[in-house]
Amino acid sequence: MAEENSEDILKEKAKKISIQEGSASSVQDGFGLRYITPYALAIGEKNSHINTYIGFLTSVPILFGNLSQLYSSKLIEKFPRKKIVSIGVFLQALMWLALISVGYLYFVKNWDSDTSLVMLIIFYSILIIFGAFVGPVWVSWMKDLVTKDMGAYFGKRSRICGSIALFSMLIAGLILDVFKETHLFIGFFILFFIAFLFRALSGYLFTRKYEPEIKLEKEYYFTFMQFFKKIFSNNFGRFTVFASLFILSVSIASPFFSVYMLKDLQFSYIQWTIVIMASSISSIIFMPIWGKFSDKYGNLQTIKITGSLITIIPFLWLIVAFLVNSKVFFYIFVIEFFAGAVWGGFNLASANFIYDAVTRQRIALCTAYHNVLNGFGIFIGATFGGFISSLDFNFLALTPILFIFLLSGVTRILFYLVFIPYIKEVREVKKLDIHEGGHYFTKNFKRILESFTLNFMKPRPDQI
Repeated sequence: MAEENSEDILKEKAKKISIQEGSASSVQDGFGLRYITPYALAIGEKNSHINTYIGFLTSVPILFGNLSQLYSSKLIEKFPRKKIVSIGVFLQALMWLALISVGYLYFVKNWDSDTSLVMLIIFYSILIIFGAFVGPVWVSWMKDLVTKDMGAYFGKRSRICGSIALFSMLIAGLILDVFKETHLFIGFFILFFIAFLFRALSGYLFTRKYEPEIKLEKEYYFTFMQFFKKIFSNNFGRFTVFASLFILSVSIASPFFSVYMLKDLQFSYIQWTIVIMASSISSIIFMPIWGKFSDKYGNLQTIKITGSLITIIPFLWLIVAFLVNSKVFFYIFVIEFFAGAVWGGFNLASANFIYDAVTRQRIALCTAYHNVLNGFGIFIGATFGGFISSLDFNFLALTPILFIFLLSGVTRILFYLVFIPYIKEVREVKKLDIHEGGHYFTKNFKRILESFTLNFMKPRPDQI
């Protein structure tokens, strides 16, 4: 009994460290990952094929990163999960220095744009590979630490980390705006060096986190081909097919919303940052609501609601072409606020669905296989979107980049309607009544909004 209590204490401490580690990683997100597309656009400002490069910048790293998970899930048999994750995160941190070197060669040494963009894609791909490689291992580790109320815990973790990423993005945008007219590279140097420091800190925090012992039976393992052959005959497989095709349709457009704002609409860095922040703010506000909603009514119900709303987002972007300039910024801010609210719930519920659907021993393996197919979806979608948006044509008064928004919306609806009916909830949950669900959101929204405001005005020590 004493041993159980001791392990419970270690797990609780590890869960708090996980929030600290996630917070440090969120600084990397806010200063680094969110500004990769602007970095590429700055290097390829005069490159006629920049949309194609942006497509590859999105698709190639994710594809190879997720493929690497086929090997990381097997490493659990030989090495402690703490060691795998810590080393992978430290190596990822070092790649920010490599990305800084690309900017130095282009802005200072006058390397040509095409060579610099290729080097950027290579180094960024390696950075993403290191992060993705440890993903299934981290999921396995966290499944052993968070054994109940997963929606509430991960909702809280996401809210805290999202808040930090939000402030990081704002500061980063202000820094870039200061240097954009004089020494833009210095601005990006500051951003990426901060990303390096805090990702290294994240790696250090992993070394301090308790790892429960895991014993794997030989029967736990099955190959990717075995999984793929039976993918339509089991619930988790059908969910993976839906998620992969849905993310394919999303990826046709998602890498190019930033391109559209920064290049076509000529947004400043701070305008772009504020718009992106709208998505982060709404995710933080609604994440606790979605977490508790999922715990009560099920992850699948959350996926159904948020997924249906996600299908309309690209159509909302098409309206931008018909607005006067003075209203564009405000309208896009509203779109992104809406998008953040629904994507926050979709991503949280999708992650928790995997936790519920898969056994402890197979969680790393199934997460890897799920992410591999997602990686192919992103690769196909983003590459196709980059190719189409680089062409010169006009379809129903739509430019190529607006056309891929339309295409993304149509395919989202198609894949949602075809595959959602074949997925089942994997645990017993309360049946959702529409009136009760509406009352739930009305009751909780005000409380969460007040909590959100107080958290920013006076953060608690356990949120640092």
